[in-house]
Amino acid sequence: MKFKNLPEEPPVETRVANALSQTQILDIHTHLYDPAMGKMLLWGIDELLTYHYLVAESFRFFKMPYKDFFVLEKKQQAELIWNELFIKHSPISESCRGVITTLNMLGLDVNRRDLNSVRKWFAQRTVEQHVEEVFESANLSAAVMTNSPFDPEEIALWKKGFSRDSRFLSALRVDPLVLEYNSVVGFLCQQGYDVRSDLDQKTRNELIRFLHFWADTIQPLYLMVSLPPDFSLDLDSEDSSILTQVVLPFCKTRGLPFAIMAGVTRSVNPHLGLAGDSLGCFSIEAIEKLCRTFPDNKFLVTALSRENQHHLCVASRKFPNLHPFGCWWFTNIPSLIDEISNLRFELLGLSFTPQHSDARVLDQLLYKWTHFKESLILTLGEKYSALEASGWDVGDEEIKRDLKGLLGGEFLQFSGRSLI
Repeated sequence: MKFKNLPEEPPVETRVANALSQTQILDIHTHLYDPAMGKMLLWGIDELLTYHYLVAESFRFFKMPYKDFFVLEKKQQAELIWNELFIKHSPISESCRGVITTLNMLGLDVNRRDLNSVRKWFAQRTVEQHVEEVFESANLSAAVMTNSPFDPEEIALWKKGFSRDSRFLSALRVDPLVLEYNSVVGFLCQQGYDVRSDLDQKTRNELIRFLHFWADTIQPLYLMVSLPPDFSLDLDSEDSSILTQVVLPFCKTRGLPFAIMAGVTRSVNPHLGLAGDSLGCFSIEAIEKLCRTFPDNKFLVTALSRENQHHLCVASRKFPNLHPFGCWWFTNIPSLIDEISNLRFELLGLSFTPQHSDARVLDQLLYKWTHFKESLILTLGEKYSALEASGWDVGDEEIKRDLKGLLGGEFLQFSGRSLI
């Protein structure tokens, strides 16, 4: 018997999109700062345009020497980039399209192509007002900062104290400690820690005391480091001694995950400054050994190289203390986000965190999450469609549950944390 005029169920992609619009996001890694930290929080059109992604892209066209560009004021740099990438050429790269998406979401008419009017709009806003609008438009519940106990400006702010915005959570970055320990021995001594270049027991204890102080001060969700492709994680390697003898024991004691952002090659073109970094393949075998040797530690891992993605997924199937997350920097482009998300869905199901924004400018939260959602609707919708074709009906409540996990819930469960 056929029934007429019964409403058809919307396509699964539409159901995913509807559920996604109602799901708040926990952005587990950014380079943003609490508004109370003043000028450290970057926002506005000139910051968007001088973001290092766009600086590097602009020098594909610029004929000027690097030094002539970097001595200019930020406003002048922004005007050069706007003229080159948005006026002389169509802004089709992901970084350029991101600026357009951001301005559109803020209600600005990008077709006027008028940088001065955009500047005037931003100049009329307060940072508090802007934070509210951006978080609401991006549908973010919270964003995790990257906080350095080696940055004098940041140290002064934390030690002075400030009224924290509960939406800006902390992560403790320990790159100088892990990667260039000898260069920070003097700094640590000035801070009142009795440490030496050789890693004797007293020095290890003092370094752990240093980490406890900062964990008590900023209450991080995890510790983190960016590692170059050639960094050795062998247990008897001098490279990894601070990591294996200080950082990981500390993380175990505090119950904090350790995040590894693997594959950053610094300053392949030093003339470009922050824009001059590149990437390389990291040893996932070394990650596997780390997970095997430290089974009571939890590891959050994201890889910068496309070639690492498949092996990282397979490694994550073998080690429940390994949680892959995010598509960042050079993998934060739609074609690779689709590919990497599909790999993870097909190998890991829902036990990972597919994205973090890596935003360095507040406004980037708008485009980075909007563009990622476009991908997620299609990739997850495809997986649900295949599941239904196999005979399993996917309910709307199941979709909402799964999205809540993917957009922060799985990270919290893995970390043993709750934000309530």
